[in-house]
Amino acid sequence: MQRNAFVEYLVGKGVLRRPEGLERGRGGRGLDVAGQIDWANLTRLTPSAFADELAGFYSCKRIERGRLGSDKFAGGPLSHRFLKEGRLFPFADADGGVTLAIAAPLDDETLRALEIALGRKAEIAVATAEEIEAALAITQDEAQAAPAADFAETDVASDELDDLRDLARGAPVVRALDNLLRLAVEQRATDLHIEPFAGALQARLRIDGLLKAAPAPPMSMAKGLLSRLKIMAGLNITERRLPQDGRARILVGGAEIDLRVATMPSLHGEGAVIRLLRKGSGVVALDQIGLTQRDGDVLRRNLQAPFGMIVVTGPTGSGKTTTLAASLAEINDSTRKILTIEDPVEYQIPGVNQTQAHPAIGLTFATALRSFLRQDPDVIMVGEMRDGETAHIGVHAALTGHLVLTTLHTNTAAGAITRLIDMGIESFLLASSMRAIIGQRLVRVLCPDCKQPHALTAEDIAGDARYASLGFTEDDVVHRPKGCEWCNFTGFRGRRGVFEIIETSSALRSAIGPRTDASELEKVAKAEGMTTMMEDGVAKCRAGLTTIDEVFRVAMSA
Repeated sequence: MQRNAFVEYLVGKGVLRRPEGLERGRGGRGLDVAGQIDWANLTRLTPSAFADELAGFYSCKRIERGRLGSDKFAGGPLSHRFLKEGRLFPFADADGGVTLAIAAPLDDETLRALEIALGRKAEIAVATAEEIEAALAITQDEAQAAPAADFAETDVASDELDDLRDLARGAPVVRALDNLLRLAVEQRATDLHIEPFAGALQARLRIDGLLKAAPAPPMSMAKGLLSRLKIMAGLNITERRLPQDGRARILVGGAEIDLRVATMPSLHGEGAVIRLLRKGSGVVALDQIGLTQRDGDVLRRNLQAPFGMIVVTGPTGSGKTTTLAASLAEINDSTRKILTIEDPVEYQIPGVNQTQAHPAIGLTFATALRSFLRQDPDVIMVGEMRDGETAHIGVHAALTGHLVLTTLHTNTAAGAITRLIDMGIESFLLASSMRAIIGQRLVRVLCPDCKQPHALTAEDIAGDARYASLGFTEDDVVHRPKGCEWCNFTGFRGRRGVFEIIETSSALRSAIGPRTDASELEKVAKAEGMTTMMEDGVAKCRAGLTTIDEVFRVAMSA
């Protein structure tokens, strides 16, 4: 091998004592002593004299000191980490060819692999290790300082791990992602969407429930942005064919932010959605989430029950976790043992034993709930009823002396019953265990600094049939958005819940059966005094909190 041959060369010249184990005729296959040698301490030669000897061994030119820094780097397909560890520097010579500067003996196999990666033959030249490291550092600094428009030059075609890591650590990528995350935090966004399309990268922020375009980095940064996100979230950066989920934590303006990162391959590349969760945000009080007097009394009454189940329903992002946290804070005292299993833990409540789900190690909602029953709890909160097993354990816990709070993805409160029956829960068990079902959505709240009152005219009512259908008449006052600096000229700031709460009275329990229809349950609940989400939204519209457009946007499908 070339390394052992070089050792023999130095021994023959008298500048090296033969290493132990490297005898004549044994330096070939199976024994690469020189491969284990620290070349910096191999002889008493100076680095420059060592480079001279190496040039003599290869019968190649010796690069003059200081020349490498001015040569044009030609190692685009190779990662800087590989070149730094191997002390290699490919550069373009005056004739348009490629010269490979080396600082230690190079195996024939490695040289052939480098030539394949470079796509051409390479001449060998010798430089000191310090000169090569300095040249590589200059090249890397220039790449990191390049403007975003030129970033495509560093966008490699290879999916090798080292290449992607180097790409993700580039200054333009780091700066672009930091700016997007900082903007999302400053504008109170709950989600950041990074989406590749044909020839362009799109960034959008979800603010108060609606998506809003944000300044996006160039498409050439797409691979670097996704690689950096994956590194932050502990994901496999070379896997681009399958969706992945992970978590990260950042610090922005002194505030600790938890990130939930979800990647998804698409037609034009890989996109990501980042959910931003503010750590340490205070728990909202139950009387601040938007409940009417009737609904608040129903919920508080059922929260004081010793056993049974309370379910909060709604789509993703409808404030279900906030309602559960406010409910737990309402009943949290030293006389109750409260356990929660959440994914993730969004609100930290003193005195409540909160557990983070970790499916990768088997800590799911079902396994945690099964273990909770051996912890002598009074109240159990399950972040979500995702499967039949979790639902079965939760219902039986509610039947055996525990108050169980949980969430479910359904369109209406009455739909929770049919959904649980569909998950395999017997109807008679639901009738016995269910105490209250809360259906909710979030509407945007009009900015208090700039909202404008408007008395409805006959033309308004004739021009929009929604007013008459909801009971509005001429001269009724509604409020409209205007826009100011306080609300970022949107006319809205913050959100408030619109609710419907079904309390399982004896009449409703009798209506629950194996083939119960949600509309039938809703009729019974209305007869018992339930107000629908639409009715709650209209009341908030009359109170000047929101607009009729907002109410129809979130509650019309309910």
